[in-house]
Amino acid sequence: MKRLAAVLLALLLAACAAAPASTASIEVAFTPWDDAEGLLLRLIDGAHKSVRVQAYLLTSRTLARALIEAERRGVDVQVLADREMTIKGENSQIPQLVAAGIPVWLEVRYAAAHNKILVADPLEESNVVATGSYNYTYSAQARNAENLIVIRGDSKVTKAYLDNWQRHRADALPYAQAVLP
Repeated sequence: MKRLAAVLLALLLAACAAAPASTASIEVAFTPWDDAEGLLLRLIDGAHKSVRVQAYLLTSRTLARALIEAERRGVDVQVLADREMTIKGENSQIPQLVAAGIPVWLEVRYAAAHNKILVADPLEESNVVATGSYNYTYSAQARNAENLIVIRGDSKVTKAYLDNWQRHRADALPYAQAVLP
């Protein structure tokens, strides 16, 4: 019995040693104490190829400017947003993104399209996912108790979020069509 246990332990240790070490890292921010908006800005500024955003509410001018600047420097930026919050919400920055040439779709299928995610460079080794309760608003940073988790370098997690973003986009309407009365 001891010999069987020793053999099993040796096999387990060999399997663990053979498994590639994860290079993924996690960073968290909790508002109002931590600078979650600054963390998102660094992710957008660091994107090389693409950024996908899914937002319930986007009123932060600073985040909108960063997305527009990323688009101008050649990053493929695309946005999904909740239709009702875009149309009825005060200070929505979605029209500014559209005016800057960023493709935007509005989600109309759900009572609330409450996802808040950012996926940067999903097909690259430097892939990043940011998610949590954090809305892309001034209040989320300055007035609310929110959380943001950033997962870097985990291709499985990034693929799951990108696949979900694409599934939602397939159900959403292009901005120009969705804002018609």
